[in-house]
Amino acid sequence: MGGTRLWKTCKLTTHLQDLPFFPTMLRRALLLSLVVVLGCDFSAAITRARSHHHHKTKVSQSTLTLSSTGRHHRRWRRIFFWNPVFKPSHDSLLKQNAEIDRLELPRIQDDAELEQLKLDGKLVPIIPSEALRVDPRLDPDRRYCRPWTLKFVQDLADAYHQQFGDQIQVNSAVRTVVVQKKLRRHNRNAAPAEGEIASSHLAGVTVDLQRRGMSKAEIHWVENYLIPMKAAGLVEPEEERRQWVFHIMVSDRYTEPHDKSEVAQSATDGLPDDEDRAPTLQRATGLAPSAPPLTLAPALVAPVPAAPSSMAPGLTTPRTIVLGASDPGGR
Repeated sequence: MGGTRLWKTCKLTTHLQDLPFFPTMLRRALLLSLVVVLGCDFSAAITRARSHHHHKTKVSQSTLTLSSTGRHHRRWRRIFFWNPVFKPSHDSLLKQNAEIDRLELPRIQDDAELEQLKLDGKLVPIIPSEALRVDPRLDPDRRYCRPWTLKFVQDLADAYHQQFGDQIQVNSAVRTVVVQKKLRRHNRNAAPAEGEIASSHLAGVTVDLQRRGMSKAEIHWVENYLIPMKAAGLVEPEEERRQWVFHIMVSDRYTEPHDKSEVAQSATDGLPDDEDRAPTLQRATGLAPSAPPLTLAPALVAPVPAAPSSMAPGLTTPRTIVLGASDPGGR
């Protein structure tokens, strides 16, 4: 039976070979088989590529999730654990305006009044130096302040540069009521342009010094520099949260002689064990590592110059701090 079937198959094949269209059918069958084989290989390659891409995407998403989680935690840590020495407050704004009223200084309304104060010498320019720089995006017409405020800024910049080899940057100085109103349109942190808590920038007695980019030791050093001055009523500082600047109003008493024994602050060799803890106004925890003691001399409150060998490790080469936007909306 099996032999009969094989003979019939061979006979049918012989007859097919005799047909004129058999070679064409064979070629088509071979071509179709080749297409099927290549198609299967291509499909398998695509499947492998998709699987590999999906795996990489899952890894990338996991990494992104971890990164986002880290940023999220840092953000909430800043919200709940942000506790500066000079925290902005309504009371601080009242004190700043009370000092402006005592000095009988006007709140500068517009550019015309601003230019007149410059001509009268009541506002002086803030000139960059080796220790001091001004944000290049700050309007040149507003790089001015009161003479005693400029004296304070220069003294602080010189002491800071001597200690760390860095520059202090002025982000904002005098403003007009017109500028302050514009600033409040897009910066909810800005103080009002009128009223008992109006911005002290309007009188030219206040500057914003950039804090972003400073190390913890540098921030603590500046805080310790300001503590005895605030206690003596020479300055009214705030550490702003959104713009990361030192907002400092300076009294005209800064240039008057003072009893340094009443305002002197003793220094220690270093910070306490928990270095992250900042000093407080009630109990100064000591200066940053290698920071000299603070003394108040006539017409000047500044740290005693530190010896070159006591400079903080890693800060022997001068550098410039990268700073934020101009006039970032200090109070």
